Amino acid sequence: MLICKTPLRISFFGGGTDFPKWYKKNKGMVISSSIDKYCYLMIRNLPPFFTFNYRIRYFKSEFTKEISQIKHPSIREALKKYHTGKNGLEIVHSSDLPSQSGLGSSSAFSACLIKGIQILNGKVKKNKEIALDTIDFEQNILKEKVGSQDQYACSIGGFNIINFGKSISHKSISLENKKIKKLANLSSLFFCGFPRDAQRIEADKLKNIKKNKSQYHDLFSITKEAKNTILKKSDVNFINDISYLLNKSWEIKKSLSQSVSNDFIDNIYNHGLKNGALAGKILGAGAGGFMLFISKDIESKNNLIKVLNRKIKYVKYNFEDSGSSIIFLKKNDQYF
Repeated sequence: MLICKTPLRISFFGGGTDFPKWYKKNKGMVISSSIDKYCYLMIRNLPPFFTFNYRIRYFKSEFTKEISQIKHPSIREALKKYHTGKNGLEIVHSSDLPSQSGLGSSSAFSACLIKGIQILNGKVKKNKEIALDTIDFEQNILKEKVGSQDQYACSIGGFNIINFGKSISHKSISLENKKIKKLANLSSLFFCGFPRDAQRIEADKLKNIKKNKSQYHDLFSITKEAKNTILKKSDVNFINDISYLLNKSWEIKKSLSQSVSNDFIDNIYNHGLKNGALAGKILGAGAGGFMLFISKDIESKNNLIKVLNRKIKYVKYNFEDSGSSIIFLKKNDQYF
């Protein structure tokens, strides 16, 4: 039996340039951080006393004899690919925050599942390998319309500048870095209160990727500028500079698909800028879920929280750097 936890993530810059359809011909870059909100999976060998071999619990419950009978596509296909043992399994999922809300929860779940099943079957891999396995799993096995940033960010954890091209690499920035601490302290997270269909929105973006080529180049250029702002020694005007780039990035992101924003999100964004925020954006594909804001100081942030918390839910969080990890492991479950 084991329990695996994998962090969710906040993406600041570069979302969209992590689509293989883009970065295999052009350069891509994402700046993101994992946060201290997690996806959890308990996986154990099922005791041999039941009429079923697989007991799966998420927001539904499934009891099946065969892997092929499992309805949850990620669990079914992950077991087909990675489960080499003969024992039946029980898999139980829980999460700190709602799914389909722009924090990479689907990829956190996939990474958690792949890591957990492999370890239960005696195969230990580094988190970068888990990230690459998860990218391959979601894009080539599940055939999902997804990029490559979430799998990487959630698996390896920490604040990272992730580069996409012929291969994927990253540069980690310490959470003790003065700028990163300032960014963490002055950013705030709000739940808009409704989910969205990320697959539909991302499919719309991919359909128009050639038409929007200049916007994707602009997103990459902004991300590169944000990288230079983070890496330069001086932190004078850091928050103002990052906020300016975040607003530019948000305006471009909205142009990629009519589904990215709506009147409700636009009103929340404008209300935030009038009440303590320098910049803001919707996280993930768009159209709902979580919104991120950056304020110039703590007083402004506190005022933003006070005002917006009347309309949408404020969620307290911190950056984290654990990545996907096993927090409990009991070897060799035996019943006889």
